[in-house]
Amino acid sequence: MSVYDNRDDRGYLTEQPASRTRFYRDKRNGKIMGVCAGIADYTGFDVNLVRVCFIATVFMSGGSVLPFYFIAGFVTPTKPSALDYENREDRQFWQGVRASPTRTAKDIRSRMRDIDRRLADIESYVTTENRSLAKEIEQLR
Repeated sequence: MSVYDNRDDRGYLTEQPASRTRFYRDKRNGKIMGVCAGIADYTGFDVNLVRVCFIATVFMSGGSVLPFYFIAGFVTPTKPSALDYENREDRQFWQGVRASPTRTAKDIRSRMRDIDRRLADIESYVTTENRSLAKEIEQLR
C-alpha cells in the first residue's frame, strides 16, 4: 500500500493521504524528535537557525516552551519517505507553495503561457510554406 492509497482491506480510508503542504516532523534530519527539522523544512529556514532560535526561546521563557515541543513531537505525524525531495529545486518549489499558493499558481501559469507561445511559434514555422525547411527535410530522407 502506498502513501497515496491509504485504504484498508474493505476499501475504507484509514488516514489522510500524505500532503506536501502539511507540517510533518522530519526525523531523518532531526536531532531529538524532528520538530525543529520539520519547522525548517516547512518554512524554508536553515535547520540550524531554527534550532538556535528554539534554544534561545527556551532560555528566555525559562523552559516553559519545552512541554509544547514535546506535545508537538507526539502529536505531529512523521514525514512519509514518499514525500522526500528529489533535488533542491523541488524543495524550493514546495516551500514556495506553502508560503504563497497563489503566487506559485501564477508562476506556473506564466511558465505554461511561455511554453504554449514557444510551441505555437514552432508550429507556425513548421506548418507554413517554407521552401528551405522542405528542402532540408527532403535531403534527410
